[in-house]
Amino acid sequence: MRVAGSLQLSCTGKMASLDTNSDIDWMQCELIERVPGKVSGRPIVRGTRIMPDPIVNSYDLGDSIEEIHEGFPTLSVDQIKRLIDFAHAQRELRRP
Repeated sequence: MRVAGSLQLSCTGKMASLDTNSDIDWMQCELIERVPGKVSGRPIVRGTRIMPDPIVNSYDLGDSIEEIHEGFPTLSVDQIKRLIDFAHAQRELRRP
């Protein structure tokens, strides 16, 4: 995964927007924190500067868990799976 301006090029070559206005309530996820002054107070994976939306967006665009882990090696495979599962569960709750 390569960052290109405000977009990310996923491992599959598709562009994933860095969605900072997510419809997901990330603060309900135990893996996420907000730290004033860190990444402008946006939700990040606890103890990192990694925002969760690019991880989920990459998966939704077809990247495998392993490809995402290569792009975010400081996160465990379990953390990546839990972020994706949480986001998908949140989306299901919001569907009419």
